[in-house]
Amino acid sequence: MSGNAGVPAPRATSPSYGPCVLLKHGEIFLKGHNRHRFTERLHDNLRVALRGIGGSTWIKTAQNVTVLGGQVPQEALVERARRVIGFNSVEPAQRVPSTLEEITRAAVEVLRMLSAERPGRGFAVRVKRRDKQFPLTSSRMAAHLGARVLEELPGLHVDLTRPDIALAVEIDRKETYLSWTRHPGLTGLPVGSSGRALVLLSGGYDSPVAAHRAMRRGLSCEFVHFSGAPYTNPASVYKAYALARELNRSQPPGRLHVIALGKAQKQLAVAGAGRLQVVAQRRLMVRTASALAARTGAQALVTGDSLGQVASQTLANLVAVDEASALPILRPLIGWEKQEIIDEARSIGTAEISTLPDEDCCQLLAPPRASTRAGLPQLRAVEKRLDLDEVTAALLDNIQVMLPGEDAGAAPEVSPGCPAPTPA
Repeated sequence: MSGNAGVPAPRATSPSYGPCVLLKHGEIFLKGHNRHRFTERLHDNLRVALRGIGGSTWIKTAQNVTVLGGQVPQEALVERARRVIGFNSVEPAQRVPSTLEEITRAAVEVLRMLSAERPGRGFAVRVKRRDKQFPLTSSRMAAHLGARVLEELPGLHVDLTRPDIALAVEIDRKETYLSWTRHPGLTGLPVGSSGRALVLLSGGYDSPVAAHRAMRRGLSCEFVHFSGAPYTNPASVYKAYALARELNRSQPPGRLHVIALGKAQKQLAVAGAGRLQVVAQRRLMVRTASALAARTGAQALVTGDSLGQVASQTLANLVAVDEASALPILRPLIGWEKQEIIDEARSIGTAEISTLPDEDCCQLLAPPRASTRAGLPQLRAVEKRLDLDEVTAALLDNIQVMLPGEDAGAAPEVSPGCPAPTPA
């Protein structure tokens, strides 16, 4: 089924007509006895996405479908629902009682409206009878509706192969839904159904895409950004804030923790890190992020590493970084190519932000040639020249916590310290 997203819903010709939105469930369809828990989480996330929409809304569950409606424009409901991870498709629809008379009247009205709005005259009606007690089978109902449409709208003709207009009719026990436009959903598992994670968020393409992929596997994400302050300008912080704000459109908002790493990076350089500087910095980042995760209730770290993409992401260096973390490090993009990552960034809306100029802390004090096979004994020798516990504690003592909002014009809202974690 396909259609024009801009076509308005038909006006009601009977008090029983009403616009709604059909949300087809994604992966939770495969769950067993605990499917209701995933559905509840999905609906909780939908309610969060509907906050501030400007009117009352309602949510109900049909068979593997969520129905959304309310006293707000249908287009606004569609826009909010498309942000929510866990739905395969988002379909504007008309809701009518499951009687032959009402369904027929609605089908004719919808086809009349669509034929006026769209070029071409070929149409198809596809019926799914969820209520097996309905007197007509799916095929007989489709034939009945097609015949009545031809009778009422003689300018149309049936085209079951490549119709200009495809009308889907889904018959439940009490209500029937007629839809004609299908928007792809974000699919995946409901955010929060798999636990909590802390994302190491830089300003590039990779880490935001990794965060979005982690969310689509059901992880509720908070973010930590390491800046080069006081030796770099705040541009990277503003980029991280904008990226977190964009990512938070697809989940209940997660906080952004900002850590100024510049002085600690200089300490590593003074300690003689040399060609190990980049990997030593990464180890310090994950060590600090692990300590932060203990405060926020996160159970894993997420990074945008792609195997072999840069010197710090060789297998030997990834192993060296893993050894410094007290938590599992998840790498959703480990097998992705750079162009695949860029394409995904464009599709989720983070690419334009990632192209903005900034001063990346990873380039601060980086050697001309970084080691591609950093050895653990050499790294530990450098780290022994520092009091890592003291360095990590100092980094966490000066952390800033930002609350990225959805208003594109809003300035970062900053609060000192690290608030207590919110229960999942």
